[in-house]
Amino acid sequence: MTLDVGVIGTGMIGQDHIRRLTSVLSGARVAAVTDVDLDRARAVADGVPGSVVHDTGQALIDDPGVDAVVVTSWGPTHEEYVLAAISAGKQVFCEKPLATTREACDRIVDAEVATGKRLVQVGFMRRFDPQYRAMKAVVTSGEIGAPLLMHAAHRNPSVPDFFTSDMTINDSTVHDIDVARWMFDDEIAAVTVLKGRISRKAKAGFNDPLLVLLEMRSGVIVDVEAMVNAGFGYDIRGEVVCEDGTVELSESAGAVVKLAGRYSGRVPETWKERFVGAFDLELQAWVDAVSAGGSTGPSAWDGYAATVACETGLAALRSGLREEVVLRERPDLYAKEGVA
Repeated sequence: MTLDVGVIGTGMIGQDHIRRLTSVLSGARVAAVTDVDLDRARAVADGVPGSVVHDTGQALIDDPGVDAVVVTSWGPTHEEYVLAAISAGKQVFCEKPLATTREACDRIVDAEVATGKRLVQVGFMRRFDPQYRAMKAVVTSGEIGAPLLMHAAHRNPSVPDFFTSDMTINDSTVHDIDVARWMFDDEIAAVTVLKGRISRKAKAGFNDPLLVLLEMRSGVIVDVEAMVNAGFGYDIRGEVVCEDGTVELSESAGAVVKLAGRYSGRVPETWKERFVGAFDLELQAWVDAVSAGGSTGPSAWDGYAATVACETGLAALRSGLREEVVLRERPDLYAKEGVA
């Protein structure tokens, strides 16, 4: 069986997922596309045999030739399309964020719970990255003792002109927020954001770098260095410190070469280079689960919890204080899956 997928949003990430569904993954084809820029949608569809273009996201979701939906449009539109897919009873893969506000995420969670089954997967691809999965396996096994701390860094070489200090939390640190919840099967209890010396590369009024402190309910503390003008490359770090040892991500994107008393390795230039494999594994898992009649991966609850933590982080950024994360009661629909 081939899964006929409709893609809403044909920007950079949308085109990358279309390429992935068309040329890399198995079991799916892109049957329809749409975008607020219809000329771009038509240009993309021209390169995908058999794909049709719809004028709106709602029309794409209503198309009987579309089995499942991928949402890669602008963040504030996610709520509308995810709710429409749920209403149509169609599985939906939504790139992060699930929605841009706590209230919007609430509405999605309530709509999904009302159906009695999971229909939503959120695009937190780091959960599918082999390095992160290996790290989690060690932590979960208990072989190095109970976790105490996690050190993380999210360094971008640069960001577009439209990027803001808020986006450092909402677009960059959000991945570390989801990783922390998943890594420790735990919720975040509080967030503190520290602003120190500002990089000379930062725009006027832009706080870069930031140090984001996440307190887990278990007492584990996670510190995240968020820097969006590192210059030298796309550098992702992670280390979990436990009672009897530590486990960390490899710093290199490829082989580490040792020669003549020195060693060297490659630093990825972009997020695509670092996480291309994770994106492939993530979307293939979604295709396989949907084709089998189910769902997998980060849920609507995970999307809700991440958005609430980001809102709390923004409050901490502005107040300079420790801000508590207040979550609703988790519905029974998500109880069996833990945080993962």
